[in-house]
Amino acid sequence: MPDNTPPRRLRPVRPRRALRDLAYAAYTRRLRRRLDPAQAPRHVGVMIDGNRRWARAFGGGTAEGHRAGADRLLEFLGWCDEVGVEIVTVYLLSTDNLNRPADELDPLLRIIEELAASIGTTGRWRVRTIGALDLLPASTAHRLKEIEEVTRGIEGTAVNLAVGYGGRRELADAVRGLLHEQASRGTSIEELADVLDVEHIAEHLYTKGQPDPDLLIRASGEQRLSGFLLWQSAHSEFYFCEALWPDFRRVDFLRALRAYADRGRRFGS
Repeated sequence: MPDNTPPRRLRPVRPRRALRDLAYAAYTRRLRRRLDPAQAPRHVGVMIDGNRRWARAFGGGTAEGHRAGADRLLEFLGWCDEVGVEIVTVYLLSTDNLNRPADELDPLLRIIEELAASIGTTGRWRVRTIGALDLLPASTAHRLKEIEEVTRGIEGTAVNLAVGYGGRRELADAVRGLLHEQASRGTSIEELADVLDVEHIAEHLYTKGQPDPDLLIRASGEQRLSGFLLWQSAHSEFYFCEALWPDFRRVDFLRALRAYADRGRRFGS
């Protein structure tokens, strides 16, 4: 007898990536729900490391890696907004990096200028450039200061872009600024030595007027500061992530926040 049973309709099989994306989205939502907004860091520093390695892994050029890193940073700033972070300090270019060959450094400077402009044109974030701008090409320094001025009145998250930045250079500049200030007031070196304390130095750092970072995040698996915010990070919590910066995901950021919230901060011990 012929079998008149209608054929069974097979449910479509989702591709493995689609299932992974669904699981990732669900996990991200769960992490987000469990975070207490009251425990969010006020100031987050981030070292966007691994752009060049990311580009090499895909057979691309260095500039492609830096552009991917810039795109990820714009997303990162949005994630910070979602959880109420007030200040973000981003390590974009160190003083050591200024010694790189021109064919690598020049495109990177253009990308940094474009990134700063993109941040500024959103109308959401207030840009502040920190670093030794006198070491940068005049056109780059001018462009960064221009964007800083345009965004000065924005009430949103403050975004510090560390460009031409070195922690030791910052401390030297702070001491130099302090000495010049006191000399203009007629204070002798002996008089200054008698009253000098840590607040005198803090008032001349690039980040003066801002609280120190609560949390420092570094991508790419490296576990060192590389001179980033040497003075300001004395009591910061650190979170090191294996992902190269262009692959840094929202879930990685939420994990960093979870780790920060789980730690009992003990200032000075």
